[in-house]
Amino acid sequence: MLNNLQPILIEPPDDPKYRKKEGKKPSHKRPFRILRPIEYELLKQGARKKENQLNLDVLLLTGLRYEEARRLQQHPEWFDGNFIRIPEMKVTRQRRQRQRWVRLSLMGKTILPFFFDNKPLPDPHVWKENLVRWAERVDLNSTGLGAKATRKTWESWLVFVYPHRQIEIIQSQGHSLLTAIEHYINMPFTEDDRRMMEKYVHGW
Repeated sequence: MLNNLQPILIEPPDDPKYRKKEGKKPSHKRPFRILRPIEYELLKQGARKKENQLNLDVLLLTGLRYEEARRLQQHPEWFDGNFIRIPEMKVTRQRRQRQRWVRLSLMGKTILPFFFDNKPLPDPHVWKENLVRWAERVDLNSTGLGAKATRKTWESWLVFVYPHRQIEIIQSQGHSLLTAIEHYINMPFTEDDRRMMEKYVHGW
């Protein structure tokens, strides 16, 4: 049945930051992938090693930007046992808040302490290559996989399971309501997907 499912892909926005230079055609940005729970679990199987699986879980369950997660790994004091505090940073199009508190599910709180002594996250290009290789091991379509996939997957799961908490989700993720409306609402998930998501999002 998985072979019959089309990957869930989000096209990059039509925004100047996706253009090589002003006045030129958009650069050829690939679409972003949103993983269904069954696809995520297959990808995790493909990772094989516990250290790789832990890094994959942390990236999913925190919903952090890849570079934020790399910085977090060097700063365990940012985690207080319940929340991750991302310290003051320069505000950009992608980063709407100078500081934010990242809410975690019960699973996220449980596994995060092990992240700080785990194998360091590699360069994002290497991580993308890893994701593609892990997907190929389990015959999972690798289209759209990259360093942004887990963050975008996590937000789409949260919005699907907790539609009444969209403002909290947006604040935790650190971007705008418009971004959430454009990209993470109305994903083609099923009730079977919801049941599989529950163990990941429980307690968020």
